[in-house]
Formats: sequence, structure tokens, C-alpha cells
Amino acid sequence: MSPAPFKIAFIGSHGVGKTTLCYGLAARLKARDVSCEVVHEVARRCPLPINRDTTYAAQAWILHTQIAEELVAGARYPVVLCDRSALDNFVYLLLAAEREPALERLVDAWMPTYSLLIDVPIVDSPAPDGIRAADPGFQRAVEERLRRELVRRGIATLRLDAGGRPRWLDVAEDAALALLRPPQLSLLDEPARD
Repeated sequence: MSPAPFKIAFIGSHGVGKTTLCYGLAARLKARDVSCEVVHEVARRCPLPINRDTTYAAQAWILHTQIAEELVAGARYPVVLCDRSALDNFVYLLLAAEREPALERLVDAWMPTYSLLIDVPIVDSPAPDGIRAADPGFQRAVEERLRRELVRRGIATLRLDAGGRPRWLDVAEDAALALLRPPQLSLLDEPARD
């Protein structure tokens, strides 16, 4: 069995800049000869209702498609960058309906597969793009529910500073490179030998 890939997911509500960061980080890593693949946000391709109108069927489709695409990317590349995580997608179901035990177990089992979660805060209202909800209240509700779910599950993230947006890509790159670099042996801390 091949080793699991390093998998980095950008998480947060819609319209916060996850896609831009995901592509930006991919470009920077590729410029450093890091072989990586981007798993695109799958909700945009969902043939069922999304946003406030989402259903169990829609979220099941989104979660299973996301996981399938992460599996394929991880089998082909040592580094996988995800424009969302399974938990982000699950949060939309939690806002529309009650907890669904089968999907909850799936999300719980899948979240440990991420090496790093980079949490992107809301800075601006979502721009209308024809797919995602443009309602800032819904955008905030998604972010607040995601925060509660992260705390509930004890999941650590790298939370980007809302006031430091110009440096977000630098912060993400530094965190990714720190994760990807092999640990260095400290020769200076070794005791002197006779």
C-alpha cells in the first residue's frame, strides 16, 4: 500500500477566497517542483439543490464525490490540495436538516485524513456567481456552524487572520512547506564526544 498523501484543505464559508488560495498554493508548490493536484469544489457540479435548499441526497452526493475525488488524487499525487473538506460540505446539511448518522460517521472517519486544514475567515460578503448563495447572513451562518463543528470534534486548524489577507497565500505556503519538509536533525544539540 502506498503512503497516504499530504492532504491540505482550505475550509470556511462560501465566497471567502478558498478557491483562489487553493490555486495560488498549487502554483507556488509546483514552482518548487512539488507534484500536487487540486480537488475542486464538487458542490458546483451537484445535480441536486444546494445552499439553503440542500437535501440529504444532495449532501450525500457532494460528500461521496468529494471523498472519491480525494482518493483518486491521492493515488496519483503525493500532495493533494482541496478546495473544501468533507466537514465544510456536511455543515450545509446541518443548517438545512437534522444530523444524519450515516453521513456523520463518514465525516468523522474522513476528517483525520487531512494533514492540514487552513481556515479562511469571512472578509467580504459573497459576490453573486450564479451558484452559491449571495446572502451574507447565510454565509455567516455557515461559518458559525463550521466553527462549532470544529470545536465539537476537537479539530485543529490554521486560522488565517482576517486583517492579514494580503499575506494569506504566504502563510499557507509556509505552513505547507513546513509540513512537507523532512525533519532536520539537530547537530548543535548533540553532546560533545571525546
